[in-house]
Amino acid sequence: MDDKKLAMTNRRYPTHTPAVWLLAALLLALLWDASGADLAVMQQLGTAQGFALRNHWLLERVLHEGLRQVCTGLFVLMVLWALWPQRWEHPAGRWLQLPRRERLVLVLLVLCSLLAVSWIKSQSETSCPWELQAFGGRAAYVSHWHPWQADGGAGRCFPGGHASSALGFVGLCLPWLSPPPGHTRRRVVGWCWLLAVVVTGLLAGAVQTLRGAHYPSHTLWTLVVCSAVSLLGWRLAQPW
Repeated sequence: MDDKKLAMTNRRYPTHTPAVWLLAALLLALLWDASGADLAVMQQLGTAQGFALRNHWLLERVLHEGLRQVCTGLFVLMVLWALWPQRWEHPAGRWLQLPRRERLVLVLLVLCSLLAVSWIKSQSETSCPWELQAFGGRAAYVSHWHPWQADGGAGRCFPGGHASSALGFVGLCLPWLSPPPGHTRRRVVGWCWLLAVVVTGLLAGAVQTLRGAHYPSHTLWTLVVCSAVSLLGWRLAQPW
């Protein structure tokens, strides 16, 4: 695709698109919370004896521990990519062709997203579903909108930490969907990165919901937090 056609394509998808998607994710999370569907979903998955799939080998070993290790490995590769002294110029490497400064910013965005989720979790009194009295635990249900109200459980369960291992990479789409001024890039690359990250993150969150570790809303709010941190950090880095 030549520069003229690329510019015409980009005009159909303005640079404020990521902000629109962030607002859409926020609205979805708010609507889900307003529906009160969290408990209804968990009641379909668990009983007074707990969650039957909590220790299922596929969910626990492969899609929980295994997926987390894969994401850790990808982050290590991302750091090496960021430290690479030159641009990736291979013709098939359009997914990776970014200036070094932008690569370094992306690494920082991932770190900040993970730290933001971790900090919120450390302050939250919300316990995991499998700790509720309804599922054989000792905690009472308290909405995460009451972050400092103890529920009798261990707390530290909001938002979803496992989902953040994938959703923390959501900023990877920004160099293509919201490029720095003066740069024209293939937006399809950004959309592919965004789709891959969001699908993987939702899968990670769904695994923990099936195991009884997190409500569905925890994954949605992880998406909102990681997206907000990434977009804000990207905007702040534009002058640099």
